[in-house]
Amino acid sequence: MGNHTSYKEFILVGFLIGQKAEIFLATIVMVVYASTIFGNLTILFITITNSCLHTPMYFFLGNLSVLDLFFSTVTTPSLLRNLLSGIKTISFASCMAQSYFYFFLGTVEYFLLTCMSYDRYVAICNPLHYPVIMNDSFCIQMVVACWLAGFAFVLYPTIMVTRFSYCHSNVIDHFFCDSEPLLKLSCTDTSAIQIILFVLSSIVIVCSLNLTLVSYIYIVSAILVIPTDSGRKKAFNTCVSHLTLFLMASSVSILLYVIPSKQSTLGARKIPALLSSIVNPFLSPFVYTLRNDLVKTILQKLFEQAQTFTVQKVQKFFIVLVRFVGKARI
Repeated sequence: MGNHTSYKEFILVGFLIGQKAEIFLATIVMVVYASTIFGNLTILFITITNSCLHTPMYFFLGNLSVLDLFFSTVTTPSLLRNLLSGIKTISFASCMAQSYFYFFLGTVEYFLLTCMSYDRYVAICNPLHYPVIMNDSFCIQMVVACWLAGFAFVLYPTIMVTRFSYCHSNVIDHFFCDSEPLLKLSCTDTSAIQIILFVLSSIVIVCSLNLTLVSYIYIVSAILVIPTDSGRKKAFNTCVSHLTLFLMASSVSILLYVIPSKQSTLGARKIPALLSSIVNPFLSPFVYTLRNDLVKTILQKLFEQAQTFTVQKVQKFFIVLVRFVGKARI
């Protein structure tokens, strides 16, 4: 490291698209972020309050909603501040924390989606033993293992990155503290940590992809031997939402962290990262609600109850208002 002086704060370039375009993008991001919070909180609420959803599949889905809430919150507030206020600086500690939680939560999501593929495999390929295998204790252990594994995978590389000296520049060509743009600013030799990050990313993504692929090979084989069309359709519908989410997450992550890109310095990582950190958590609850008849039925009942409650409150308000006006005249 020599006598290099390390920067204590960084500048996130964000999207260099002009003031009007930045305001337009900020508006879209705010709407998407608000919808993400509302959608995932709704999924979390109905999975907790409805006893018919107290099953392993919805237990994992509830954890996925919590994960999406945290994951989108890691990058979205700083992006909105960047776009709306023009404040692009971020402290060294905040930058490292943002980078850590981004990769920590992303890793947990892969492990959790892999567990969900195993849940679907057991439900379709071994339905008679499903309640015994996927019992409450085992599901909790799987979720805890996902969070602990994500914590362990990302902790050591993050500690190494925090010990580097950053003196080439303090300008990060990204909208958050991503690993590759950040390491380019270091005047320390980063070849070892880049190899470690590539290996860890490949292990998480490729292993999760292979395990999910194997699970779905067995699932598809089991679905094809179901004698009735309605049975095959029902079994397929229980899997398509999970498979859609997994493909959305893996395709972007492979593009960003497994396949090397020489254009990353030109900002080619920003759009895929935006899809991964903001758009995917937004789409997650909609993918499950649009493909799940039980969830749609529960949401419809909640909406009808809310309408009835609102109408009753409005009626009471006008009754009280009329009585008040009548007394005032007397």
